[in-house]
Amino acid sequence: MRNRAILAAALLTVMMTACGSSEQPEVVEQIVVRDRDEPAPTATSDPAVEDAGAVDLIAMGEDAFQMCTACHVVDAGARSTAGPNLHGVLGRVIGDLDGYSYSDALTASDAVWDEENLDQFLADPSGYLPGTDMLAGAVRDDEARAAIIAYLASKPTAFDE
Repeated sequence: MRNRAILAAALLTVMMTACGSSEQPEVVEQIVVRDRDEPAPTATSDPAVEDAGAVDLIAMGEDAFQMCTACHVVDAGARSTAGPNLHGVLGRVIGDLDGYSYSDALTASDAVWDEENLDQFLADPSGYLPGTDMLAGAVRDDEARAAIIAYLASKPTAFDE
């Protein structure tokens, strides 16, 4: 009888071990942080990777745009604050947002905001359009400017509306 009890206990131990435990495996989350000196994502032949890079650049732009929120908003229909609402800025004639009072330099321009001239303007506002009233000054970091422009481009533009 004693041998049967030992055999039953051993068999029960083997069965419990074979079934595994009731504990769930540990979930590991991974956060990837890119070094500032690392080059920005480049285009690849994989559309999923390209989309992920674009989303990453847009997210970086949203973060970088935080320094602009003291003067600008990007929400459709939102009232301009110290600076004009930048919703739909790409494709908009420079200095031509109804209800916003621009400097003479911006009002006199008949160009349309595109990614290239927005980049030049953000790099040196008064150099690009002498007489502009943009108080915050330049965005000197090339990556930050590219990210801000990608973020603004992710919003509907005058071309889309």
